[in-house]
Amino acid sequence: MAATATPPTFDNVRRATALVGNRLHRTPMLTSRTLGERIGGRAHLKAELFQRTGSFKPRGLLAKIASLDAEEKARGVITISAGNAAAAVAWGAAAEGIDALVVMASIASPAKIAATRGYGATVDLEADGFEEAFERFHELREATGRTVVHPFDDATVIAGHASLGLEIVEDVPDVRTIVVPVGGGGLISGVALGAKSQRPDVRIVAVEPETSAAMKLALEAGHPVQITPVSIADGLNAPYAGDVCLAVCRDLVDDAVTVTEAEIEDGFRFLYERAKLAVEPAGAASTAALLAGKVPGVEGEDVVVVVSGGNVAAKTAADILDRHEG
Repeated sequence: MAATATPPTFDNVRRATALVGNRLHRTPMLTSRTLGERIGGRAHLKAELFQRTGSFKPRGLLAKIASLDAEEKARGVITISAGNAAAAVAWGAAAEGIDALVVMASIASPAKIAATRGYGATVDLEADGFEEAFERFHELREATGRTVVHPFDDATVIAGHASLGLEIVEDVPDVRTIVVPVGGGGLISGVALGAKSQRPDVRIVAVEPETSAAMKLALEAGHPVQITPVSIADGLNAPYAGDVCLAVCRDLVDDAVTVTEAEIEDGFRFLYERAKLAVEPAGAASTAALLAGKVPGVEGEDVVVVVSGGNVAAKTAADILDRHEG
């Protein structure tokens, strides 16, 4: 799934924004006094769980699908995902009148599989795990001749996600730090590109699970590193950081930190109990990093936490909450 590592420009962002138009939500920017007190600053929550399909993903993926030419659309599209990109591609393809095939692992969240099918896509579940799903994706890509819509490593996808960074600096003009959960790197690349185009001095902090830290390893190595990701934050379980994403993050991301599984669950419970947000574990990773003291230097500052999605299975949510009570 190699992609050319040419990062998008702000001209790409303008084109992506025009392609999407007014088909997505302007998600709310909430405040959390309790989180602010915990970190000694002013905490803001960018609630992307209220975006269409329940996550940030349609920002970039709709831009990509809308950018395809007539021949590319006629062939239908194919993507691979643990869940949120799957639903976003399914929704975006339906919006453009395109047939979509989505490769998912059989161990993916049943709720996310059902949502993807509900938006009209065909779902392939032949792969047992996430690494095998990428191999299956390669096979079907060659066999079907469909147009690839990469879930994160694509300049147009990243340019579409940049709208989130632009909204953040419009909503919180004095923001000093933006904390972003990271899987393959598409979200943080877009947020950094959009935010720093307006506020070059803003600090961008990447947050990954300790057991799924593809971007941190890639930044340290200077190239993508293949990993076997295993985290309750399934939306962050990318087997590698994208080439294009890495090219952006190398220049625009200031810090990269990791959180434990227990810390992710603490962040989940905090957002559920104190902010009344029904997030998924991936969407709680940034809050987890702040609560765990992994993002120093925010005292007295405006800090924006990207709450990236809310597609959590009821059993997963119940299990995390039950562990806290126990």
